[in-house]
Amino acid sequence: MHATIPDLMRHAASTYGTREFLRFPDTSLTFADADARSDGLAAALIDKGVRPGDRVAIMMDNVPGWPLSWLAVLKAGAVTVPVNVRYRAADLEHVLRDSGAVATLTTDEHAPHVPGTVYVLDAEHCGEHRGEHCGERPALTHEIANFQYTSGTTGFPKACMLTHDYWLRTARLIADQARLRDDDVMLIAQPYSYMDPQWATLFCLVGGIPLVVLPRFSASGFWASVREHGATITYVLGSMPLLLHKQPPHPHDRDNRMRLVLCSGIRPDLHRAFEERWGAPWRELYGSTESGPDLGMPIDAVETVGTGAMGLAYPGKEVTLAEETGEILVRGTPMMNGYWNHPEATAHAFRGGWYHTGDLGFRDEHGYIHHRGRLKDMVRRGGENISCAEVEGVLAEHPAVLQAALVPIPDDLFGELPKAFVQLRPGHAPDAETAGSIVAHARERLARFKIPEYVEFVAEFTLTPSSRIEKRHLLSPERDQRATPAIAIPKERS
Repeated sequence: MHATIPDLMRHAASTYGTREFLRFPDTSLTFADADARSDGLAAALIDKGVRPGDRVAIMMDNVPGWPLSWLAVLKAGAVTVPVNVRYRAADLEHVLRDSGAVATLTTDEHAPHVPGTVYVLDAEHCGEHRGEHCGERPALTHEIANFQYTSGTTGFPKACMLTHDYWLRTARLIADQARLRDDDVMLIAQPYSYMDPQWATLFCLVGGIPLVVLPRFSASGFWASVREHGATITYVLGSMPLLLHKQPPHPHDRDNRMRLVLCSGIRPDLHRAFEERWGAPWRELYGSTESGPDLGMPIDAVETVGTGAMGLAYPGKEVTLAEETGEILVRGTPMMNGYWNHPEATAHAFRGGWYHTGDLGFRDEHGYIHHRGRLKDMVRRGGENISCAEVEGVLAEHPAVLQAALVPIPDDLFGELPKAFVQLRPGHAPDAETAGSIVAHARERLARFKIPEYVEFVAEFTLTPSSRIEKRHLLSPERDQRATPAIAIPKERS
């Protein structure tokens, strides 16, 4: 196996050359193109003073500059810090400050929002700098490839330190699960700052196949894109499957080349309907940023359709259940090297030699593990993890707020939505105007998906013996948590 991601890129360029590698709406790059352009961009970064081990942030939409910048940063021996383009002042500043990023690669659209050193890339021509070819330089490598920020249970996101080996193993494990073929075409619609397009990029480097990158996910246009591009493999998660299912049936639903849909959290009651509607098997892929792929379902495991089974451990992984709680525990490779700047959180996550996922599970008679809830203080909104503590901290900065608690409430589309319970300081009215002011305060500081959908005011909170808010008393099962006395928050206009 190749030692680094740049090694894999160079091997793919020499092996597959003029084959198509990256397909964007208005741009197509071959394997050789991507290698040469990322070489040029890496040389430019080195000329700017980027050194091995430096952290370089990337904040872009799904444009060719994203994967080319990722490859370039790694070729320069630096560490990539992917940044969600929806981040605003508080979460953006935290990621850049916490990571120690020396610069941010971005585009004109996002440059005004980014503090510090900013390099603006032309999305169409990035990487055409003709510096010294990086392949002719001494190898500039750093064990860590990414500081991948993920929402945990306490405060702002923490950076998972992900090595080159982590990414390469992830790509190969999923390629083996998919039984990758020479005529495959991979299609992805998630933002590039997330895990999925990144491992998909390496997945395609492994197999010498094209990666189709959509600008964004569109439920109405997704399967039309599948047909247009001849996609054979894709990965979806969160609210994406249900949004696709809610689209009106189309006479050409089964007129596609799709042979495998990988998905995290397939709804058992809709699993068979998904397969029958689009004529392709849907198979579970369970994992996390911290641990990569943990459980996967083989393509031919047709007997598990609709059972909720998440599969068996990938080669190199052990997955078990904690005796007392039923928490899903994982160890093996790939695995992160820990949380950057958070040794205590790392030690807690890996106590007893196992990574504690925070998810609860059970094992059926066939050995398959099923998901049955979670332990973490988080809201799972579609494909997004929201740290309750992070949002609570921002809400508490509002002058009217004494204390705040964020909790998940059920939602048919997104699975869960965030609801804020707020205790006000004296002199502030518990009305829609106050709620709107609190939410406006949060909108200025947090990504849109983290903003509470509902606010409910309380006179006081029930506290635990350690003086923490006892959240289990907040959600009364006998009433609709979206109804009065909750205040629905108007949607922000785009």
